[in-house]
Amino acid sequence: MLAINPFAQLSSSVSPAVMQAFVVAMAALVILGTLGDVLHKGSAAYFFRNMRKGKSQATREVGFGEKVGIAAQTLAVDVMAAGEFCNQKRRLAHLLTMYGFIAHVVATIVLVFYHATPASAAPAIWPWLWHIGAAMVAIGGYWFWFFIRVDVSAEGHTPFRFVRADLFVVSLTLAMTFALAWSFAQSSGSGLWATVFLGLYLLTSTVLFASVPWSKFSHMFFKPAAAFEKRMSKANGWALNLPKLTRDDPEQQQRHSMELLRDAPMNMGLGIKREKPNHY
Repeated sequence: MLAINPFAQLSSSVSPAVMQAFVVAMAALVILGTLGDVLHKGSAAYFFRNMRKGKSQATREVGFGEKVGIAAQTLAVDVMAAGEFCNQKRRLAHLLTMYGFIAHVVATIVLVFYHATPASAAPAIWPWLWHIGAAMVAIGGYWFWFFIRVDVSAEGHTPFRFVRADLFVVSLTLAMTFALAWSFAQSSGSGLWATVFLGLYLLTSTVLFASVPWSKFSHMFFKPAAAFEKRMSKANGWALNLPKLTRDDPEQQQRHSMELLRDAPMNMGLGIKREKPNHY
């Protein structure tokens, strides 16, 4: 199953041009949905306004080489390693989902546009990436949904509780599940089930890409820019208008609003991280 190109088998009943048109339509939905989200929320305007404000209030100039270093650090830590997550399980689930989704999408594009018929056999790596990517997303998605998300792990809600904010992870996880089920049904020769799972795969994929304005999908484009801007604000001395002194500085300690806490240990308050919040 892992070595089979499901799109090549599908080409016997569906034209490769139709498959390619569907992929292009999904890409268009992402672009239009992201632009709509930007315009509706004013994200781009806020981001550029914040950058201009930070530049005007900077206390030092950041050189080109330092900017390149900050960009590389942002890419390596915040994007590729998901450095924003303190919870290691949440980070691992996110990385599984992110890299699995990238592998699945890239493999889909290659298989649909270059190897959509049996006559143009695909190198073995692409069907493997298509299946492994889908499996990684499914593992990360179900692990997050049933065991990691706050609603279930900390607040005691049933894992089957669904709200609009869950649209992205649910549609993504189901799309990858149905992709694997479709490929398995094809490889086992079950034409009826293959058709059913293909329809569900296309339906959930359409929901995933069409719901960009109402889901967290567009955040993947904003977060790297926001992380880079945050690092730049620290490098140029602006630091988002926060006090420039560190908490362990005596002068900063005397600024505490509660006199009784001025002599308290500077690492006070981290006790909340010592136990899992599951007091329901």
